[in-house]
Amino acid sequence: MNIYRNEPKNFCFDDLGVENNIKYFGNECNVLGEILINRYELFIKQGLITHITTNLTFSEIETFYGNRVKSRLREMFNLVAISPKTEDKRK
Repeated sequence: MNIYRNEPKNFCFDDLGVENNIKYFGNECNVLGEILINRYELFIKQGLITHITTNLTFSEIETFYGNRVKSRLREMFNLVAISPKTEDKRK
């Protein structure tokens, strides 16, 4: 069995929204936003699963990534919201 087959894998991107934009030939680019658009295409075509964690609200996601990414995230993900009153489990 070859575990290194050339096919897409399920991924989890942790803490969406903390990455920096980069410049590519003078154009500002949000790499993770582009990755999420490509993952959306794989979700539609192959049912590929992507997980993300974030502290951003949907309006902050729209500001940071744009409406195009936000609308695809709505279709790709189930939202699990944790109350702000919940005790931090990392302590």
